Amino acid sequence: MIQKEYVMQMARYNAWQNNQLMPLVHQMSEADLLADRGAFFGSLFSTLNHILWGDTLWMSRWCSDVLLPSVPSSQHATFTPNIDAWGAERIRLDGRIRNWAGTVSDVELCDDLEWTSQMLGKTITQPLGLCVVHMFNHQTHHRGQISQMFSAAGLEPPVSDLVFMPDDA
Repeated sequence: MIQKEYVMQMARYNAWQNNQLMPLVHQMSEADLLADRGAFFGSLFSTLNHILWGDTLWMSRWCSDVLLPSVPSSQHATFTPNIDAWGAERIRLDGRIRNWAGTVSDVELCDDLEWTSQMLGKTITQPLGLCVVHMFNHQTHHRGQISQMFSAAGLEPPVSDLVFMPDDA
């Protein structure tokens, strides 16, 4: 389905996108970060937490050194307590995603991944490659919502076009 080169490119893209978000969210007031903006999860901060929670969950399924999220799915939007904690965890996990992307093999991406979904209460088996595509697609989907929330707040959203990612990102 996919190859290692795709995974490495998307890991770079994920880190580039999050690195562009950092200065924007750190300049916002707590009230602006927590304001309900009508998105799936309400606020910018809740959406940022949701993405981080999801990335942590997925990475824990294929990396033994990444622990399951410390909060259940019902608390995904409050995964980290503040923007500084979010930023530190985001940087750490983005580095882990990039390191993993550099070690995964094309053969592994064709293997099946089996996990027990707490939300569905059943065991699921899917190709690892499909799950990896889902993780990156999930990030991109919700970062699109973040861009819209930035625009609505009068902030210029960062460039998100993959084709404009700098070589050094």
